Amino acid sequence: MEFLKDLWGLLKVRKKFWLLPIIVILLLFGVLIVLSAGSAIAPFIYTIF
Repeated sequence: MEFLKDLWGLLKVRKKFWLLPIIVILLLFGVLIVLSAGSAIAPFIYTIF
């Protein structure tokens, strides 16, 4: 949680709010890959990419 506070502080101080959508998309892709790695849905997700 401390990392997120530091990241938000950096974005606020440096006025780099344009990085926020990139970070959110990367996090969503990471969660998608982790959740689909051991499931039966994995072949369907891999065909999308």
